[in-house]
Amino acid sequence: MSTEEKQQLQQSELQKQLWNIANDLRGNMDANEFKNYILSLIFYRYLSENMISYVDNHMLKGEMSYEDAWKKAEYREGLKEDLIDSSDIGYYIQPKYLWSSLIKEIKTGKFDITHLANAVNSITASTEGEESEEDFRNLFDDMDLASTRLGKGEAERTKLISTVMQKIDDIDFSYNDAEIDILGDAYEYLISKFAADAGKKAGEFYTPQQVSKILAKLVTINKSSLKTVYDPTCGSGSLLLRVGNEAKVATYYGQESISTTYNLARMNMLLHGVSFKHFDIKNDDTLENPQHLDKIPFDAIVANPPYSAKWSANPKFLEDDRFSMYGKLAPKSKADYAFICHMLYSLSDNGTMAVVLPHGVLFRGASEGTIRKYIIQNKNWLDAVIGLPANIFYGTSIPTCILVFKKCREHEDNILFIDASKDFEAGKNQNRLRDEDVDKIIKTYINRVEIEKYCHVAPMSEVEENEYNLNIPRYVDTFEEEEEIDIKQVQKDLKDIDKEIAEVDKELNVYLKELGLEEI
Repeated sequence: MSTEEKQQLQQSELQKQLWNIANDLRGNMDANEFKNYILSLIFYRYLSENMISYVDNHMLKGEMSYEDAWKKAEYREGLKEDLIDSSDIGYYIQPKYLWSSLIKEIKTGKFDITHLANAVNSITASTEGEESEEDFRNLFDDMDLASTRLGKGEAERTKLISTVMQKIDDIDFSYNDAEIDILGDAYEYLISKFAADAGKKAGEFYTPQQVSKILAKLVTINKSSLKTVYDPTCGSGSLLLRVGNEAKVATYYGQESISTTYNLARMNMLLHGVSFKHFDIKNDDTLENPQHLDKIPFDAIVANPPYSAKWSANPKFLEDDRFSMYGKLAPKSKADYAFICHMLYSLSDNGTMAVVLPHGVLFRGASEGTIRKYIIQNKNWLDAVIGLPANIFYGTSIPTCILVFKKCREHEDNILFIDASKDFEAGKNQNRLRDEDVDKIIKTYINRVEIEKYCHVAPMSEVEENEYNLNIPRYVDTFEEEEEIDIKQVQKDLKDIDKEIAEVDKELNVYLKELGLEEI
């Protein structure tokens, strides 16, 4: 069995288990709610087992069990201190609250949902006053164990959560021959599944894997490592982590306005083995209250902002360094260019920025047109425009594009236009970019050579002639001439059809006559 076949088999088995778990909660609440329970419980199991693995391998080294060491006061305080100080952990869990202890309680009938609530709270409490506190604060707030949606009484809630926990415990997160990132794939699958089922609201925090891959590859071309990568609308953090798959990242920065999604992003970082010391995720509105201005500039920036979102467009922002150079603000009803301006301000001179946006940013006029012209004419920061297929994002079928920006460009006298809108695999609910489609986009971006009906390297003079309108069809001609119609052949075909109909009618009349019915 090839590695790819083994990956597909393991992913299929994992996904089947995960969706069975989801079905236990499906009747009680909608997808956007029960994701909080499944993902939080998977994450709690990870924190528990990750800590025990660290203790066994780096601290006790087989001398005794964690439980036995905890019973001894001199060991217990040392364990607490070392776990909190460790850049790999940053928290501790009492033996009675370990995942394995809770599962043992379930199997012996001694478990109560309040035990889980206490266990979750104990992790947060262990970080109070410590360096890791901010990254663990309120992490589990979205898993409401007192909710009546889990059951009318405590006994019902305990029964349902016990069932879910046991099924999560049955998942082998440490296959010896695993060809996939078990925990990472679990999160990836569930997040994408929830986005598909829960519609636009859920889709806001998830960028499809193949689109993420394109963005990550674009900002890491010819780079094996990055000091920093930033996503100002980071959602669940999957896009940031995708950049980490393409290059070694020292520190991840992100901001997310929705608290539930912010919690998910922090979980996702920790679950993928990113130390709390190597990520900085904030919960606030990026445009109104940016939290990382003291950390700029960033080596790479990736983003999939909410399309045409509203923002205040307060005149005070004309004095803000992020927006002041353009002389205009993005309109209140469409914050797309506000995000672009914010990200360009945050980008280093040698960095690359790739952002997904609706096609309107390419041609809309008024203040947006003014900002677009300034970016191209005065700064020459726009490197490429890439058109994507329609219906590849959860919750919206509109076609989108990727804009690639660089402050120090190798190709200062042109802009690359790629029309990749025709290359995809059609799906029932969403279309999907294939690996070959992704590879073609990246290869075309790197080579920067004309390909008929796919890409065009437009000199600045051409962009100027088009009055800085970047609508892709102005630059990439994808028109296919229709085959000429042979009128004489069509007339002949019609006569032949009439003749055939007459013969059929004649034959039919014979049968009708035999049956004593009226002929046609």
